[in-house]
Amino acid sequence: MTTDARTPVDFWFDPLCPWAWITSRWILEVERQRPIDVRWHVMSLAVLNEDKDIPENYRRGLKDAWKPVRVCIAAEQKYGPEVLGRLYTEMGTRRHHERQKFDREFLEASLTAAGLDPSLAAAAESTDFDEAVRASHKDGIDRVGQEVGTPVIEVEGHAFFGPVVTPIPRGEAAVKLFDGVLAVASTDGFFELKRTRTRDPIFD
Repeated sequence: MTTDARTPVDFWFDPLCPWAWITSRWILEVERQRPIDVRWHVMSLAVLNEDKDIPENYRRGLKDAWKPVRVCIAAEQKYGPEVLGRLYTEMGTRRHHERQKFDREFLEASLTAAGLDPSLAAAAESTDFDEAVRASHKDGIDRVGQEVGTPVIEVEGHAFFGPVVTPIPRGEAAVKLFDGVLAVASTDGFFELKRTRTRDPIFD
């Protein structure tokens, strides 16, 4: 990573995913300590899994996953991509910390708190934004391949899934993880590093 200028870090998220939420709070922690600028993009677990053999209860849960990503795309189209970060923060706080459902009240409250038009919540029930959701998702997933989930991150041409971590790394630990992730992601021919998860997401 360059040190004499701010470096863009592209982050693809789905508000449904608790692991992506933790990773997003980590990258914001890094942004406070390193010269990076996080740029937010929408991806979709519903799109990612639509042709995959997944448990039926998980597939049913993905039906509601269309709602927040449609609203995110609607907000991006109206205001520009710079609003996605604060809208995601409002959605993620309500979803993962307050355990709220993706209903109309949730969407309107998130939009209002982000300083955006609450009527954009109507996009949740419209397929008009699905093509743009798919295009944004494809942009991210094409960089890493299909055998991943959310989030996808790209830094200076090096894209990767994750990191999947809990709790949220803070302070020096956040920067140490960032440097380590970039070290492996930028290694030619490196593809995978993984171990079994032994705890649920911790949001504090």
